[in-house]
Amino acid sequence: MLERKQLKGRMQVTFVLPADSPDGPVSVVGDFNNWNPAAHPLQARGDGMRAATVVLPTHSSHSFRYLATGNHWFDDDQADAHDGSNGRVNT
Repeated sequence: MLERKQLKGRMQVTFVLPADSPDGPVSVVGDFNNWNPAAHPLQARGDGMRAATVVLPTHSSHSFRYLATGNHWFDDDQADAHDGSNGRVNT
């Protein structure tokens, strides 16, 4: 799930997954962090979810995926679009 908050000239995007699915650590990786799994690991929230937040320029589009333990890559079904194997987030 994607959550958005408009900032001046930028968009705060929070990538959200259930705390227990999939098991183990998960990171959001994309062209906004050079596909670096260490850049944005999802952290537990008080609502039973886990999330990572990035700030992106408005009027832009970015590819992303999630990377879980065991080199398990997966997409966000609620992404704005998909371009082959990647989800897309539009700001």
